[in-house]
Amino acid sequence: MLKHVPSFMDAELLWVLAAMGHGDELVVVDRNFPAQSVAMETPSGKLITLGGMDAPTSIGGILELMPLDSFVDAPLAWMDPVDQPGAILSVHADVLAACNKAEGREVRHRVIERHQFYAAAKKCFAVVQNSENRPYGCFILKKGVVFD
Repeated sequence: MLKHVPSFMDAELLWVLAAMGHGDELVVVDRNFPAQSVAMETPSGKLITLGGMDAPTSIGGILELMPLDSFVDAPLAWMDPVDQPGAILSVHADVLAACNKAEGREVRHRVIERHQFYAAAKKCFAVVQNSENRPYGCFILKKGVVFD
């Protein structure tokens, strides 16, 4: 057992977060995302599943341990809704609020078209799939630096 680690994190997720370096990206996706097939194409080949977790809670917990990159304009990205391009859905707003809270600052984001998001996800270090049931609950987090 470890202190101060969110209870949903297992050893594999801790390993992924520790193994990632500055600028590496982690894709955190909803239950509809083709997580297994995409994970097989990532550099680590890892798929971590977080059953029963929604996107804001899982990302908020990850950001308790992993900083977002402060050297880039937008360390957060999400999948653009096909039927409402450019819309900020409730899942996006909730994750953005979780990022702002974890970082103690306004986190900027970028939006990625659906097919381009799949391609970008394959370049991420690993895939974390939660049980988020709201559509387009798919995000990419760019890891930052710990200064202390």
